[in-house]
Amino acid sequence: MPDDRVLSALRDLVRERDWAQFHSPANLAKSVVIEAGELLEHFQWDDDADRGEVADELADVLTYCYLLADALDLDRDGIVLDKLERTKSKYPADKARGVSTKYDRL
Repeated sequence: MPDDRVLSALRDLVRERDWAQFHSPANLAKSVVIEAGELLEHFQWDDDADRGEVADELADVLTYCYLLADALDLDRDGIVLDKLERTKSKYPADKARGVSTKYDRL
């Protein structure tokens, strides 16, 4: 079972501010992309991004991912572990090790 301290804290923050009304799955998905863009902006010209600023943007991305999974009643750990199993099948280690080739061209 995942550690729900973060989710509990997020739910409290949203409830205390009455923000749930703005948190439709579509709005949360849009927010994931917007925040991911802000994260990417730190690496726009080089890989020497400020670690603290990157951490803040990554926290924003993760926050919206947590809230989206919660809104859709999805088990965060479960969906990631399921996807990892499908990825392992598509990219067998003996064929995919050290290469970035798409699975249908391995």
